[in-house]
Amino acid sequence: MLAKRIIPCLDVKDGTTVKGVNFVNFRDAGDPVALGAEYSRMGADELVYLDITASHEGRKTFTELVKRVAAYINIPFTVGGGINELSDVEKLLNAGADKVSVNSAALRRPELIGEIARNFGSQVCVVAIDARREDGDWLCYLNGGRIPTGKDLFDWAAEAQQRGAGEILFTSMTHDGVKKGYANDALARLAERLCIPVIASGGAGAIAHFRDAFTLGKADAALAASVFHFGEIEIPALKRELAAGGIEIRH
Repeated sequence: MLAKRIIPCLDVKDGTTVKGVNFVNFRDAGDPVALGAEYSRMGADELVYLDITASHEGRKTFTELVKRVAAYINIPFTVGGGINELSDVEKLLNAGADKVSVNSAALRRPELIGEIARNFGSQVCVVAIDARREDGDWLCYLNGGRIPTGKDLFDWAAEAQQRGAGEILFTSMTHDGVKKGYANDALARLAERLCIPVIASGGAGAIAHFRDAFTLGKADAALAASVFHFGEIEIPALKRELAAGGIEIRH
């Protein structure tokens, strides 16, 4: 069994790390490069940087910031936001990113997933899915949770895998920032349906929530933001407790 991964997520808006609740009401969480370097020192396994308004504002993501991150950080990191074509992927990989995350662009043009996988390898292509529970169904959203698509989470994740995605990053908009635990039922359904890794996102508020994401949700990695940014959970303590509970994690 592969060791579980702990992944801090840095949502970047106007050059600053921010964190919201249910995708709105953002507050400042600090410099994205300094934060990333600190997480690297503390034992994070990977980082995710998301330019959270790039798709909504119709612009490209932040290549210059990626270069700065790559200069200071020695763990793998994924970059997402405003990636619409292969040239965007190439620029980010050349700037130092290890993987790219595509969300809105992949929903609008699913062929993009296969293009990235064929040109750069499936391991580079993370398909991020923002979904909300509505009347018992999990439905996907575009543009940072602003536009409903009516597309089913589980069907879309399976299609993304079939098209060449290397990982699925599933964020529950229902759980985002609420700190009451991850969407473990939905995560478990994804894990049963897919053979690629699933990253849990949205809902971390306590160490027990990470444990549940790995045991109940069968997630391969757990991503969180505010509990790390604001010092509520420290990565070394989190890893110690998970290991003491019998969960295989990286040290």
